[in-house]
Amino acid sequence: MASVTERPESIQKLIDGVERYNPENLEVLEAYLDNQCKNGTYDLMANLAILKLYQFNPTKAKDNVVVSILAKSLTAIPSPDFNLCLYLLSERSTGVTQLTTLQQLLEQSNYAKFWTLYNDSTYKQLTSQVAGFEDAIRQLIARVITMSHQSISASVVQKYLALTGDAFTKFIQEQQWSQQGDVVVIPVNKDNEAKAIVVRENIKFEQLTKVIGYSNEM
Repeated sequence: MASVTERPESIQKLIDGVERYNPENLEVLEAYLDNQCKNGTYDLMANLAILKLYQFNPTKAKDNVVVSILAKSLTAIPSPDFNLCLYLLSERSTGVTQLTTLQQLLEQSNYAKFWTLYNDSTYKQLTSQVAGFEDAIRQLIARVITMSHQSISASVVQKYLALTGDAFTKFIQEQQWSQQGDVVVIPVNKDNEAKAIVVRENIKFEQLTKVIGYSNEM
C-alpha cells in the first residue's frame, strides 16, 4: 500500500479545525484525491474529510468520488480504512455495494473469488481511476502469504494472484520467494516462524498446602 509521505500544508490546513466543515474546500480536496489516484499515494484523513463534508452537504456528494475513495481504501487492507469510510456514507450506490463485496472477499482471504468477480467489467470499471490498483492488491495478498506460510503450492499462489507464466515468475522473484517444482518457498520471518509455546502455571504456596492436606486426609 502506498502512503502519503508528506501531506501538503494547504491540505493540512483544510482538514484541521473548523475548516474541515467548510464545503467550499471540497473542490481542492477532490483534486487532491485525484492526484492520489494518479500517483499512487494515499491519504486517509483527507479522504475522510471529503466524506464528512458529503455527509453534511448531501447535495454536493459525487458518486464517482466516493467510489474512488473506497477503491483506494481497499489497498490499505487489513487496516480498517474501508469500514471507516463506509460509516460516513448515508446512501450506498450500486458501486459502493460492489466494492463492499470485494472488500469482504479480501478480508476473508478468498482471493481466487475476488479476482473472478473483479475481472467482470462492471467491477473493474469501479477501480479504473486508481493507478496501480491491481498491483497494490497483489502486494497486500503477498504480505498475507509471507506472514502465514513457509511454503505453499505454486498453483494456489497463481490463483491468489491471478498471475501465470513469466508474470508469475517475475512477481515471486520480486518478493524474494523461490519456486521448487510446484512449491513456492517463502523465507522464514518473524511472522511465519514456528515458535514453541511454553505454558507456565503459577501455584501459590497456600494452594499447595491445601492439596497436601487433602491428600493426607485420604
